[in-house]
Parts: sequence; structure tokens; C-alpha cells
Amino acid sequence: MANKELEFQNNEKEKRAAELFIANKELEFQNNEKEKRAAELVIANKELEFQNNEKEKRAAELFIANKELKFQNNEKEKRAAELVIANKELEFQNHEKEKRAAELVIANKELEFQNHEKEKRAAELVIANKELEFQKDEIKNLAYYDMLTQLPNRWQLFDKLNQALAASARSGHQGAVLFLDLDHFKNLNDTLGHDIGDLLLQQVAERLITCIRAEDTIARLGGDEFVIVLEDLSDNVIKAAAKTNDVAEKIFLTLNKPYQLNAHYYQNTTSIGATLFMGHELKPNELLRQADIAMYESKSKGRNTLSFFNSIMQEIITARVNLENELCRAIEQEQFQLYYQVQVDSTGRAFGAEALIRWQHPKRGIISPLDFIPVAEETGLIIAIGQWVLQTACAQLKRWEQDPLTHHLTLSVNVSPKQFFETEFVAQVQATIQLYGINPTKLKLELTENMLVDNIEKIIITINTLNEMGITISLDDFGTGYSSLYYLKKLLIYQLKIDKSFVHDIVTGIQDEAIIRAIIAMAHSLNISVIAEGVETEEQRQFLLNNGCIHFQGYLFNKPVPIDEFELLIRKS
Repeated sequence: MANKELEFQNNEKEKRAAELFIANKELEFQNNEKEKRAAELVIANKELEFQNNEKEKRAAELFIANKELKFQNNEKEKRAAELVIANKELEFQNHEKEKRAAELVIANKELEFQNHEKEKRAAELVIANKELEFQKDEIKNLAYYDMLTQLPNRWQLFDKLNQALAASARSGHQGAVLFLDLDHFKNLNDTLGHDIGDLLLQQVAERLITCIRAEDTIARLGGDEFVIVLEDLSDNVIKAAAKTNDVAEKIFLTLNKPYQLNAHYYQNTTSIGATLFMGHELKPNELLRQADIAMYESKSKGRNTLSFFNSIMQEIITARVNLENELCRAIEQEQFQLYYQVQVDSTGRAFGAEALIRWQHPKRGIISPLDFIPVAEETGLIIAIGQWVLQTACAQLKRWEQDPLTHHLTLSVNVSPKQFFETEFVAQVQATIQLYGINPTKLKLELTENMLVDNIEKIIITINTLNEMGITISLDDFGTGYSSLYYLKKLLIYQLKIDKSFVHDIVTGIQDEAIIRAIIAMAHSLNISVIAEGVETEEQRQFLLNNGCIHFQGYLFNKPVPIDEFELLIRKS
């Protein structure tokens, strides 16, 4: 057993020895391999060091290359932008070339056209020279004739008038200048239009030609003004004036006949002023001024008449101009004053008053409205005066409303046609009422009957608007105008005022009595109140009362007085 064990151990030793030998050889191989790996590692490290150096070189080169690439890209973008601009410039130049080419084509055509036009102009020039001769005659016609009526105009009138003065100086015969102005021509223009107005002027011109001799002259100054020069009338001034009057009568007869103006049937009148001349005593413009002044005298007489100029008339016109200037100052300085005339009922109790304007002139004292209202109407100053009256009346009404003795009183204010037809009239009345805070039912506006002749539809609208505000309307001077019963029915009139001209002869005049009875009966049938003005006697009051008129105004009760006297009268009664 021990031998076997020893033998096993010996075998194992030999195996270990063999394995050790193998292991030593393996170790030697590994050591050799290590030396080879160490040598390779040295080589690899050198190679790695070289590659790292190369990488750094490549990185530096790459950095430079990137900068170069970036620069090149920027340059490419600049070149691309420049190329876009260049392409646009090229496109523009090509377009311009095409335009120039097209313009050249047009220019060539234009040149061809102009050459053709030159030939036409040359032909037209021949025609124009012939036309020029004709136009010279036309220009002469335009210079000396009115285009609308074909009558001589102002320039030819002065020429003809100078010739007439020279002829008069040679012959010793009187001549005359007539100045004509159509009545209410503005109303025709305003209502039917200027075309109808022009048609009337043409027909008037045609009719006037038939009224004069071949040696006389008729001219249109402008607007609705015509002038007639009558020559060689007589060496006697009275006979010359008589012949002038005969011509004027012929004109009135001719012009007063109805006109057919398209679809409109129209009747018109004219006012004429005349002045006589002998030789060169007066210049043409002085003669026209005299005839013009005389024409206005005809207007003041009621129109449709003839007036002759004289020195007295000149004084009247001068006074009128002075009055107009003084009126302007009176408005600025408030020289006006309201007087009040009481209105009473059948028992004699005062129920109201009419406000009547007076001019307190600083040098001439009280001036009656009869002396200055017509001038105010003609000049338009009545608008400012009427507004002052309205404001003063409303201020007085406000004071009356605050006094138990007078709070029941109404106040009548006269309204002129010019004031009534103002565009802003209703608005001004309303503003004045609101300004003073009065009861509008206490304010009565008096309109004249003659106002109803023109533009009735506008009157109806205005009166209706005033009625809606509470203001009452009285028709003044009733019976003296031209109002229609049809219009009275349509108008919201509160009161008719019987004119004093009828009241004056009420006891002795049978016709006046009949007219007054008719007015009262008609008013009552239309449910319109009636008041009579100008009542001066008890007989007149009793007659009116017996026939149904229960409101009165006149000197029987009191004359128009300043406010202090009026209020004293009210307190006493």
C-alpha cells in the first residue's frame, strides 16, 4: 500500500514536473509576447501621438476651411443679391426699351396725325378767317345788345342818349327818359323760377317795342329794369310831358294784359318814372338817376303808375336817404319805444293791448311809424326793428304775468311781410318766448291781409307752426286787401280786425255798414273772433255791438300811450 502510494506520488511529481516545464515554456512565451506587446505599445503610442498631432493639424485646417467656406457663402449671397438686382435692372431696362419703342410708334403716329392736323388747320384757318368777319359783327352785337331780350343794353343806351341830347340841342325840342321797373318781379322768380322770369322779360320787351316810334330807343338795363328814350316830342314842355304821358298810358295798357308763360297764366304791372330833357343841360347818367327817382315815387304811390321827376321830389329822396341813415343809428342806439293801445270787451273791461312802435328821435322828438316804417320795409331794416319789438313785447308780457292786475292781458304785435317770410322767423319767435319764459297764448301776432296774396302754402305752414306753439294770429286791416275766403278757411286765424276805414263812416255810410255786417257774420260762421279798430264814438261802438262785434280798440277808450300811462289806466279801470 505504501509503495503504491509512493508510486502514485512519484507519478504525480513527474506530471507536476512536466506541467511545470510546460508552464515555464508558456511563461517564456508570454514574456516574449509581453515584450512584443510592449514594443507594439511603444509603436502604437508613437502612432497615436502622430495621429493626435495630425488631428490637431486637421482641426486647425478645418477651422480655416470653415472660415473660408463661411466667407465664400457670404460672397455667394452677395453675388446672388447683386444678381437679383441686376436681373431687375435688366428687366426694367428691357421694359423701358419696350416703352420707348411703343412711344416711338405713338410719336410717329402723332407726327403723322399732326401733319394731317396741320393740313386740316390750314383748311380751318381759311374758314376761321371767314368766321372772324362774322364774329366781329357778333361781338359788336354782344357789346351793344342785351342777350336775353335782344334790346340795346346800357352801353348802347348811353350812346343813343348822347345822340338824342345832341339832336335836342340842335332842334330845340324836348325829349324824355322813361325808367320802367316791373312790379313784384322778384316774387315771380322766387315762386316760378328764373326761367319763367326770363320768359316774362322777353315778352315785355316784345310788347314795349310796339309802344314806341322807330326813332325812339328802348333798352334793358338789367334785371327787370327798362329805359325808353323819346325824342323830338315838342318845343313846349307841357306838350312834351303830355306826349310822354300818352306813351306811358299805352305802355300800361299793353303790359297789363295777361301773359302766357308756358303753363302759367300771369298778370303783371309796371312802375314808370319820367324826366324831360332839353339839349345838354344834364348828362345821361343824371337823367337816368332822375327817372329812377321818379320811378320809386311811382312805387310809393301803389305801383302801376307814372311819376315825373322834379326838384321837390329830389328833396323828398334826399330826406329819405337821411332818414334811412338815421334809422340805422336808431337801431344801434335803441331809440325806439313801444306805446300800448288798450283793447276792451263789450263791458269796457281791458283784456289786452296792441304794441305800437314809436321812434324817440334825439332831435326831432317822437316820429310816427307812418314816416319811417315804409323806409324800413324797403331797406330791410324792418327785420331788426321787428325783432326788437317782439323781444320788448315779450319782456313786457313777462312783467304783466307776475302782476295779479295785469296777468290776464294779451299783447298784439304787428309783423311785417319781410319779417314773416324770413326763413328763421318761427325759430326766432320760439327762441324769444323761451328766453323770457312767457305764456305763448298771451302773445298775438297781427298779419296784414295783403300778405295772403303770395306763397300761401308757406304762410299756412308758418301759421300752423305758430298755432302749435300756442300763439294766436290776427288778420289786421281786414276788408282792405285781397284775401280769399278759401284761404281763410285753410288758415288757422284766431281773429279778424275790421279796418278803421270802415269803422270811420259806420253811422252815415250804408256800404260800410253792410261790409261790417258781412265781415262779422262771415267771421262768426268760421268760428273766428272779431275786433274793430279805430272806434272813436259811442255810436260806432253801439253799432258794432248790436251786430255781434264785442271787442274794440280806438280813441274812444284810449289813445296809444307809454307803458307807465297804460298801466295807470289799467289800475284805474
